[in-house]
Amino acid sequence: MLNEAIEMLNHKLCVGVITVPHGVRGQVRVKSFTVEPRDITRYAPLVDADGEREYRLEFVGHTKGVLLARVDGVCDRNAAETLRGTELFIYRDTLPEPEDEDEFYNADLVGLAAVRPDGSAYGTVKALHNFGAGDMIEFKLAGGGDVILPFTRAVVPEIDLEKGRLVVDPPDMFGDSESAVSVRGEDEGAA
Repeated sequence: MLNEAIEMLNHKLCVGVITVPHGVRGQVRVKSFTVEPRDITRYAPLVDADGEREYRLEFVGHTKGVLLARVDGVCDRNAAETLRGTELFIYRDTLPEPEDEDEFYNADLVGLAAVRPDGSAYGTVKALHNFGAGDMIEFKLAGGGDVILPFTRAVVPEIDLEKGRLVVDPPDMFGDSESAVSVRGEDEGAA
């Protein structure tokens, strides 16, 4: 399942979601995840999670922190209602390559091998998150289990996309990639 999610993320990026219909003429409200929210309408085609259906958006306006848009082929509220909750993706290969070597798309990191500064295996990048207090990076640990760490230069001092790896130096409180498993094993044995 993780490999399927990684494969999907390596090909497509979620740039928004259709939240609810707006009005009776088929307009929808769209929560955009692009840096400039209106830029979502510049991407064409947008596709659903399966890549089976294409969408083209036309910007209409803003309301309550979301965009108002027309979707090609959607002419009434009933048709717009069927799109509620539809995540909108673009294909990764349609995006320009980052200009600066320190820039990257989050999706490019998912699936990378994570190694400690000494070169030992730490795990694999599972996801990147931002819950409002800063960027976080989630790892599937080599020894089993998952951990979420702050995505800072101190914790992730090196990213090498060409080699397909990044270096992670987790804070001491998180221990190494096997400590979570061995602690659980000791606790279970003592019970």
